[in-house]
Amino acid sequence: MDRRYFLASSAILWASARIKIGNANTSRKLEMINQSTIIKTKSDFEREKLRFPFGFKGAYLSELWQIVVLLENDKGKKGLGLATQSVLYGDAEIFASTSESNGNATMFVLTNKALKWIEGRSLDSPIKLFDEMLPWLIEEGKKLTGYPNLNINFVYNALVSIDNAMWMLYAEENGISTFTELIPSIYRQAFSHKNDRIAVMFQISYDMPLADIKKAAEEGYFVFKIKTGSPGDQEKMLQQDKARLKDIHDILNAERNKRINRIYYTMDANGRYDKKETLLKYLDYAKEIGAFEHILLYEEPFGESDNEDVSDLGVIIGADESIHSEEDARRKIALGYKAFILKGIAKTFSQTVKIAKIAHENDIPCLCADLTVNPILMEWNKNVAATLAPFPTIGMGLMETNGDMNYVNWENMKKRHPLADAKWTRVVNGVFTLDQNFYDTAGGIFSISTYYQQMMGIARQGL
Repeated sequence: MDRRYFLASSAILWASARIKIGNANTSRKLEMINQSTIIKTKSDFEREKLRFPFGFKGAYLSELWQIVVLLENDKGKKGLGLATQSVLYGDAEIFASTSESNGNATMFVLTNKALKWIEGRSLDSPIKLFDEMLPWLIEEGKKLTGYPNLNINFVYNALVSIDNAMWMLYAEENGISTFTELIPSIYRQAFSHKNDRIAVMFQISYDMPLADIKKAAEEGYFVFKIKTGSPGDQEKMLQQDKARLKDIHDILNAERNKRINRIYYTMDANGRYDKKETLLKYLDYAKEIGAFEHILLYEEPFGESDNEDVSDLGVIIGADESIHSEEDARRKIALGYKAFILKGIAKTFSQTVKIAKIAHENDIPCLCADLTVNPILMEWNKNVAATLAPFPTIGMGLMETNGDMNYVNWENMKKRHPLADAKWTRVVNGVFTLDQNFYDTAGGIFSISTYYQQMMGIARQGL
């Protein structure tokens, strides 16, 4: 069967979804440098298998599609963008309503609808073009899936590759080669730091073997991200989450006494807890077993529409999926949220810079979470984490990366990185150590690796 026919056909095989859509941001006045017109677009994808089912939001992934997009302007300049699709992250109800492949196919169809829309459009500011496209694409997403309450994160995730390609084309057109130069001046203050270290949150999924957690501590990791919100009803979820915490804490506390001086926990429920009372039972149990004092923050415990004040929970509560816009960010601050989890690799870089600005203006610390992205997208996250203010308590940047523990093909994926041998690509003792070379090269995000040149049919001399 022709693959494009398959993709288009599979897009109609959806059932219902019911999550509130956030409002699209209005365009800001941005500096506009060189203007060009996008005249050609191209896309492709690869399927990357996971080593074992990866669980969150009460469900499991078995593979992730890697999307590649190429844009060319009327001056012959090109921008290439990557994305890792996660339908489960984008809209858990849609993920549950169909097969994993159908869900990925539908998201890819939406990406290609957006590509058709931008052909012939002027690109003088990626954010401006993004804001112009978003309302239309939200409506297209609703029609494509057949559901009026499609979660906007599904749309954002479908746009990541295009958004990155627009930023890369913008950089090429304007001679930009550093991450700081890439950011419009009205947002730049939020990214004015230059961390020399970034602590890596080692992710612990529902079913990760305890031996792997012990090994991570032995390798020097000291920040551990624990996936909570286990499958099942609320009571079953709570009991499983508590038992899992006990097992994890027993191992890490023993390693702390033997090898590492400090351990920190972050928890991420991805909105699975229905009410504060249930979360308080979990936190009380953490106090009972001596784990509470190690909690750095608890991420997104409640559903996106939850409006409860969280300032009285005794720990920093962070917001991720529930922040779709600047308005959402302000609302979460008013509800007592004290940290933002930035996800430019899931919700687009264009939205991330806006949210980071709100956080900076309100002294809200930020960190970067993963989407089990590929090694090059990891550098986009790293650039953001490197230039944010150091996260409180640990005194350095903070980000998550978990591709190495999840992808079957990770070692080959790493070889596609244009600067794969750089020291700052490696985690040592739970930390990325950044030098001037990292900042000079922006982690390689402005380079197109040979692998993707060949995949997209780009002649080297054409870059």
